[in-house]
Amino acid sequence: MAAAAAGSATSQRFFQSFPDALIDEDPQAALAELTKALEQNPDDAQYYCQRAYCHILLGKYRDGIADVKKSLELNPNNPTAILRKGMCEYHEKDYASALDTFAEGQKLDSTDANFAIWIKRCQETQNGSESEVLSALVKLPSGEDYNLKLRLLHPIVPEQSTFKVLSTKIEIKMKKPEAVRWEKLEGHRDEPTTKQFTADVRNLYPSSSHYTRNWDKLVGEIKEEEKNEKLEGDAALNKLFQQIYSDGSDEVKRAMNKSFMESGGTVLSTNWSDVGKRKVEINPPDDMEWKQY
Repeated sequence: MAAAAAGSATSQRFFQSFPDALIDEDPQAALAELTKALEQNPDDAQYYCQRAYCHILLGKYRDGIADVKKSLELNPNNPTAILRKGMCEYHEKDYASALDTFAEGQKLDSTDANFAIWIKRCQETQNGSESEVLSALVKLPSGEDYNLKLRLLHPIVPEQSTFKVLSTKIEIKMKKPEAVRWEKLEGHRDEPTTKQFTADVRNLYPSSSHYTRNWDKLVGEIKEEEKNEKLEGDAALNKLFQQIYSDGSDEVKRAMNKSFMESGGTVLSTNWSDVGKRKVEINPPDDMEWKQY
């Protein structure tokens, strides 16, 4: 009976207000409670806005966009909903839409520094992404134009990249700014690039040569080489963050998501017991100064 009463009290506490602090404690439970609340009050803009916050903490950004759009249909002048819409669009890599959304929110509430932070982040990301697109327009012998456009896996240095138009092919040479091995030509850097090797037969194959090759050993050596590959600069830092997030518990992932979003990217914490109880403030490195634009 006591446990049931406690559960009822928790549910009632959620139904009363759904504050961010309670959602931070357990976004999955809050999501379930908000869904129940919306079944009873389907036109509550704040419920949709708070459920979008649950989706953000859980990394379900498309669901977050759907909820926050519904919230804004019911209440177009909610700057918090606009901010969360922009965050979801940013994490879905729709940087142009995110920038427009943050600009709209800043007009509505110019005192909220989060809009300025996210606007700057969108602009920096857009400027950086220009070096990740390969675009070429070539006229074919038939007279038709051929337009090649690729989203590259890593940035290049356009000024030091060259191309040649030959009779049978187009030769493109791209300069890499970092000594990073590309697993493929196109894609996103945050995609997993680990090679998967499968074998459905014995790994010691018959051969006409005077020796046999142990393919299991070779695969192991390749994996070990990839594991110990020395990266430099931002590539090494990104790999470290990706490894921490990939290997981390649900609490670690929630802590990283919450601290990154609330601080405008200036803080990245894995300590949920700390950041789960408070709003993470803007805290740039000691040798840098944060400015509102």
